[in-house]
Amino acid sequence: MIEPELAFADLNDDMACATAYLQYVVKHILENCKEDMDFFNTWVEKGIIDRLNDVVEKNFVHLSYSDAVELLLGSNKKFEFPVKWGLDLQSEHERYITEVAFGGRPVIIRDYPKEIKAFYMRQNDDGKTVAAMDLLVPRVGELIGGSQREERLDHLEARLDEQNLNKDSYWWYLDLRRYGSVPHAGFGLGFERLVQFATGIDNIRDAIPFPRVPGSAEF
Repeated sequence: MIEPELAFADLNDDMACATAYLQYVVKHILENCKEDMDFFNTWVEKGIIDRLNDVVEKNFVHLSYSDAVELLLGSNKKFEFPVKWGLDLQSEHERYITEVAFGGRPVIIRDYPKEIKAFYMRQNDDGKTVAAMDLLVPRVGELIGGSQREERLDHLEARLDEQNLNKDSYWWYLDLRRYGSVPHAGFGLGFERLVQFATGIDNIRDAIPFPRVPGSAEF
């Protein structure tokens, strides 16, 4: 995982950083790995170079979670997993949004229901959602997940209570807020997913540098 954390940042800063990071990486690949990309374009995924160029050149779509649910419900497509406000989006939903609804453009979905997100994500003023975001790309679905962190001690304690988490176990985390904090945000990017997206490889297991198989974790 690639996990930057930004001080004095809100969700908008977080989304801007995630966008700039992905565009920088893709642009670097296109400019410095032409021979490799020609190989992938010929033998793995036809049109992958055009797809990556779109990431660099086109604006990302921004969508709230509520709007994403409405879009899926209005698609009349039969999904394996149900679509309902309050349920997390599955990979099939994410891929439909980015591949079909928006023609292959990356999509950032924001403001998820607080019940399906971690306690440390900052609660929005509506009391129902949190300042969280997921960046979706074709073929993969979620590539980046991030949020603005909750810097208000009283809100953080309330969220721990709501999720029936033992506050004594999080004393050190609460102390970070109790003795001074600043607005901050961050995200995590799955490196193997990035490799899968950039190369057109179908199965993520082929993008993992060290094989992981059942029974192989000896320590």
